[in-house]
Amino acid sequence: MTQPLIYVVDDDEAIRRSLSFMLKTSGFAVQSFSGGIPFLKEAAGLEQGCVLLDVRMPDMDGLEVQRELRARGVLLPVIIMTGHGDVGMAVAAMKAGATDFIEKPFEKAALLDAIAAANAQVAAHRDAGARREDAQARLNILTDREREVLNGLVEGLPNKSIAYDLGISPRTVEIHRANLMQKLDVRSLSEALRIAFQAGMQ
Repeated sequence: MTQPLIYVVDDDEAIRRSLSFMLKTSGFAVQSFSGGIPFLKEAAGLEQGCVLLDVRMPDMDGLEVQRELRARGVLLPVIIMTGHGDVGMAVAAMKAGATDFIEKPFEKAALLDAIAAANAQVAAHRDAGARREDAQARLNILTDREREVLNGLVEGLPNKSIAYDLGISPRTVEIHRANLMQKLDVRSLSEALRIAFQAGMQ
């Protein structure tokens, strides 16, 4: 089992040192960066880990760093570290996708709780991604017509309306509906809809 990784991004060397010490004694591996620009230079190649990102830095503030991470498709969980009075910036960071923010000076327990919550959120997203792929794979075995019927069901339409829209008889819709439920291995409409929604059908 490898140590969980934490990336500390802060222009204040004393804070980087004290955070690194606190985290290493709590069982984390730590990599420090003196600002947003040096961090972004390496971000794309970094292993999965959690980013502790200072909101106020001279080269590039935490919000800009976070926006740039998203733009590059780097999905590391970000915890924003704020000084007193930066709560407005922290809220903006959370709207932009940060998992949490903590105010300096922070207690060790609060920091470890924030890291645990961020890592749990990433695991939940990964599970959701796997469920989505599984659902899409299951929908791929349907014929075009079965998918059209399922689309109608997703929209909440009754069989008669689906039949009218597709120019087929209600009886034919029932047959397609029975076939798609058999292929998806579900017993109820709600189960079929759950798979459709997981696959991104809206």
